[in-house]
Amino acid sequence: MGSTSGTPGMSGVGRRDLIKRSAALGLITVPTMGFLSACASGGGDDDEKAKTVKKTKDNPFGVAKDNDLDVFIFKGGYGDEYAKAWEASFEKKYGGDVSHSGEQDVTGKLQPRFNKGNPPDVVDDSGSKKMKLDTLFKDGHLTDLTQLLDAPSIDDPSKKIRDIMLPGTIEQGTFGGKFHALFYVYAAWGLWYSNKLFKKHGWDVPKTWDQLLDIMKDAKSKGIGGLAHQGKYPYYMNIVIMDLIAKTGGMDAVKAIDNLDPKAFVGNDAAERSIEAVYEIVEKGLLMPGTNSLEHTEAQTKWNEYKAVFIPSGSWLENEQAKQTPADFEMTFLPLPLLPDSKMKLHAVRVGADEPFIVPAKAKNVPGGLEFLRRMLSKEGATDFAKKASSLSVLGPEYVDKSVELRPGIKTALAAVDNCPVPERFNFRYSEWYGELDVEIQNATGELMAKRLTPKKWLERCQKAVDKERAKGTDKNKRK
Repeated sequence: MGSTSGTPGMSGVGRRDLIKRSAALGLITVPTMGFLSACASGGGDDDEKAKTVKKTKDNPFGVAKDNDLDVFIFKGGYGDEYAKAWEASFEKKYGGDVSHSGEQDVTGKLQPRFNKGNPPDVVDDSGSKKMKLDTLFKDGHLTDLTQLLDAPSIDDPSKKIRDIMLPGTIEQGTFGGKFHALFYVYAAWGLWYSNKLFKKHGWDVPKTWDQLLDIMKDAKSKGIGGLAHQGKYPYYMNIVIMDLIAKTGGMDAVKAIDNLDPKAFVGNDAAERSIEAVYEIVEKGLLMPGTNSLEHTEAQTKWNEYKAVFIPSGSWLENEQAKQTPADFEMTFLPLPLLPDSKMKLHAVRVGADEPFIVPAKAKNVPGGLEFLRRMLSKEGATDFAKKASSLSVLGPEYVDKSVELRPGIKTALAAVDNCPVPERFNFRYSEWYGELDVEIQNATGELMAKRLTPKKWLERCQKAVDKERAKGTDKNKRK
């Protein structure tokens, strides 16, 4: 999913686009029905499509000079300053007006535009209010990006784009057997803590679940919450739950969920043991008081104020909390500690491509959108991203200029990834393959953390959601 969201959103639009877009948004009524069925009726105007020129190796999509380009960025944990640098570079190369929107409510802002057949040319579709990619694909709203994979790299035209991205990136963005979404950020997920707080209280880095709970109990005795979580967004708590299931049951447990197994949750020993273990935190009062009702940045800020020991998040956390984090906080990443007899090792970590960028099929400037993505996948694009968001792209560190210094917390996450052999890294696909299933698991987790659902009922509710998804029919492209 990427980061949930950041500080209250700001938006900006291009000079020429401002008036006509504002007028359009003011006239459009947002349907109460799901985005998915509603946007199937949209229709674009081919007369307004961007002009193109002859395709060449240097210009593989035939982008003509002075076409406008409309870019929509989810302004979450990575902010949107990096995108402004990309846009300035594109505008310098091709002219035209490159408009910029930095928002958090992706669905709320873009649903009316998709309904009218007037989507942006590039969309960063992430956050808690993202559009469901599986539905966008099913309804024909995504441009097939295979042509991007086969385009030459800007830095080395002898290589294709498909050959320079880290393993797993293409698979992550593949829907229906074809590449439809560029997950741009190389992310890791897990727990985070302040090493300064650890040193102050003499805690050792926990290797087992029991050691994790012991630290939380000791913290509670000192008036510190054991675990903060971003209560209004159960996505974050699912990092703990799903990663613990993965590490306890191994890749078979990951596949069982992604493949909609009849025993993905109920009848799955790893899932049953993991959810019972997580519920201990709730039952024993080890949560930071009030965390269930907090916005993600509120919970994270309290954690920065040493009100809790641990918090779950992805590797965007440090960038998102840059202004709230004390200089001596020593933010540190921690892969999930282990339950007894876990099938994965302690160093196993969830890592993969995150933050999907798409080119809507009905965009006016599809060639420009494709070229924008190609330029993101260059040394200049990766360096701008690392510099502005303190994170790596799916091109890896060798595409970042050596002058860029990442923040110390992200370095601990990258060190954890380096410490984990590639075959032992894992990731889930269900959240992108099955949007409704993802939402239902999040809802169940929200109820569990509020003590309105028992572990047994959580398992049953999640299994029911899996069974419902499986009953819709199997898709050979959604198998591990």
